[in-house]
Amino acid sequence: MPYFKTNTEWYEQSSLLLKARPTTTRITSKYSVLKPTASKVQKRQKYAAKVAAKSKSTTDTSSPPPQSQNLEEPTATFTLKTYDPISGACLQYETTKAAEVGRLIGSLGRLGRYMAALPEVAEELSVSTENAGISTPAVEKDTKAGASAADPKAGGGGGKKKKKGKK
Repeated sequence: MPYFKTNTEWYEQSSLLLKARPTTTRITSKYSVLKPTASKVQKRQKYAAKVAAKSKSTTDTSSPPPQSQNLEEPTATFTLKTYDPISGACLQYETTKAAEVGRLIGSLGRLGRYMAALPEVAEELSVSTENAGISTPAVEKDTKAGASAADPKAGGGGGKKKKKGKK
């Protein structure tokens, strides 16, 4: 039962497992919030004191001081597990980063497409204007007196128009 270090490794291996066995493979997620025990709080305090001592002993003033965290704050973990009972493969990834949880939940939707036998959706970063039906207007160059549209002093700057008063 391997634990992966990065979420991309877990995602790639899980997608391969789901492509191979989409009907039997299951993905489970578990979110737990644990209040630290007294021994863990003491370990954190010792570690924080050690880090503070190291930062004082170094003469490098350009590095920022380590961020202090409330030592008695509960620790939240998010665990994802991909399991196939036929092959016995179990892939796990665990994180404590809150920003990463949202991305992982979004990736579960893409993995679920394999389980539902839906076709893959290719994610494009740039959409071509031919397919989208959106046309962008071409910028015309001002040929009067050699003024360019990029030069705001030349009068072609395109500032705000004043509204006319009602009569």
